[in-house]
Amino acid sequence: MSSHGLTVGFLAEIMQGNELQNPVVQILGSKRIAGNGEQSERFRLLISDGKSLYSFAMLATQLNDLQKQDKLPQYTIIRIDRYTTSVVNRNEKGEKRVLIIVELTVLKEGSLVGEKIGDPQPMTDTPSQPATTQAPSRPMDTGSNSMGNGASYGSANRSLSGGSAGPTQSIGDSLTHPISSLSPYQNKWVIKARVMSKSGIRTWSNAKGEGKLFSMDVMDESGEIRITAFKEQCDRYYDMIEVDKVYFISKCQLKPANKQYTSLKNDYEMTMTNDTIVQECKDADGSMPEIQYNFVPISQIANMEPNAMVDVIGMCKDASDVVQFTAKTSGRELRKREITLVDSSNASVQLTLWGDDAQNFPATTHPVVLLKGARVSEFGGGKSLGLIGGSVMKLNPDLEMAHKVRGWFENGGSEASVSSVSARTGGAAGVSTEWLSFQEAKDKNLGAGDKPDYFQVKAMIHTIKSANAVYKACPQADCNKKVIDQENGQFRCEKCNAEFPNFKYRLLVNMLIGDWTSNRWVTVFTELAEEMLGKSSQEIGSSLEYQKEEAEKLFTSISFKSFVFKLRTKVEYFGEQPRNKTSAVSVAPVNHKEYNALLIKSIQELTGVGKN
Repeated sequence: MSSHGLTVGFLAEIMQGNELQNPVVQILGSKRIAGNGEQSERFRLLISDGKSLYSFAMLATQLNDLQKQDKLPQYTIIRIDRYTTSVVNRNEKGEKRVLIIVELTVLKEGSLVGEKIGDPQPMTDTPSQPATTQAPSRPMDTGSNSMGNGASYGSANRSLSGGSAGPTQSIGDSLTHPISSLSPYQNKWVIKARVMSKSGIRTWSNAKGEGKLFSMDVMDESGEIRITAFKEQCDRYYDMIEVDKVYFISKCQLKPANKQYTSLKNDYEMTMTNDTIVQECKDADGSMPEIQYNFVPISQIANMEPNAMVDVIGMCKDASDVVQFTAKTSGRELRKREITLVDSSNASVQLTLWGDDAQNFPATTHPVVLLKGARVSEFGGGKSLGLIGGSVMKLNPDLEMAHKVRGWFENGGSEASVSSVSARTGGAAGVSTEWLSFQEAKDKNLGAGDKPDYFQVKAMIHTIKSANAVYKACPQADCNKKVIDQENGQFRCEKCNAEFPNFKYRLLVNMLIGDWTSNRWVTVFTELAEEMLGKSSQEIGSSLEYQKEEAEKLFTSISFKSFVFKLRTKVEYFGEQPRNKTSAVSVAPVNHKEYNALLIKSIQELTGVGKN
């Protein structure tokens, strides 16, 4: 090292595929590379080790703020605590290795150094040797890897012994690429990744044939990505893939990820092909990050918004029998089981399982249940949990939190009095909900708090927006996402990442209802709308599409009729404009005897009649 502590020769070493711990370098310049579409902006650095200059160093995106806050000015000396390297293919310019700085420590500010150290010379552009990686111990987002000059990350595979990879050579013998370095412009790569989650198999059948698919989310020390397998690849790899295991994966097709339907921090996703190779890594070392969980006490689920994603660990206190029934819309046979989970927050929550998850659940053994990425649902003010495509469920995992919750349960927790976050607070018949007029609800400013508010009112239906009362939804039992008509006889569900030859109708009826004080627009969802109209969603949807006059008569039949509505109200913001969104959680015909008794009681309270 020089007197300034630079790691002389570091750059030449990593160009040869060698690793050096905590190298010290000097920053001599930087350049901002603008983001492109979904991709984040990047910062490219000119660095020196005292002997060589190197212009292909990039800051990982999580370090961008250091550059934006001018904490890495010219002449600053830094220690690179974590880094990864890969090879870029610059087309006619050949290959070049890129150094991605993931973590760093500023040792001396540039203003205190004030000059370039030594006489470093530019490194040559000769093709570099295969890439190696100094792997960090936890996952991180290094962001997009566009260099902004047409470059893309390329292959760096070879056998560990230095020879060419033969056709029968194990994929595990190749050096691997970081997930964050992949792009659609390269086709020779191998990743080594841990499976975070794995979906069930989804099937479809149409005039073109039958098909199936499953997807999995994988991660390494640099990032994460979704992989989907269709048909033959689904058959080949579904049983082989297990959550938490590590695999070598190569020869998948990359395409831009649909950010609307995935929260993974990657601009791309993968599709398996006939050439795809997947091989389990039997000797995964400690460099592979473990799956991270952000467990939330069950009691806090009561405060979460519908469709939020949550990690939970709890004891199975009760489990219903498997219920089998036929879906009205698709005619499919469905299986369902309800699980009650409890934890030391002295709260319980209902978990709904479907299909094989429901059938295979060991209800009699009261297992510890770990959920990652479960979806929160709401009905009648109560919250429940369900599994979606990227969710993970583990039973009796060997984790400290699992042992703690079992210890709590076996030492008194099983007999503890718990409150259910799934109990309906406004939607079920027989549950007490405050009677208010619309004006009283407005005066009380209902819905303006952190949680939704509930009240009930006797109101008359004034107007129904029939034109948009139905939508075409995914035919899968556990999905109600609106499908996209492909105009070829197929309907695509982006959430399930699949196409189907059919769909199901779902109701979303907006109606203006009023009492003697005011009126309000209210949304009535499928089940309640079917009860009010006396028809199934399928019948109503078909009428609106093919017999509009009959459909209008159906909606008119309930106009100017009065019902008892139990309502959920919550102020939501659209841009900067607050709107009070109100939806019905139950609707019932008016029981005039009970309602008159309520009115008499109210009059007595106002006049003091009947008081002692």
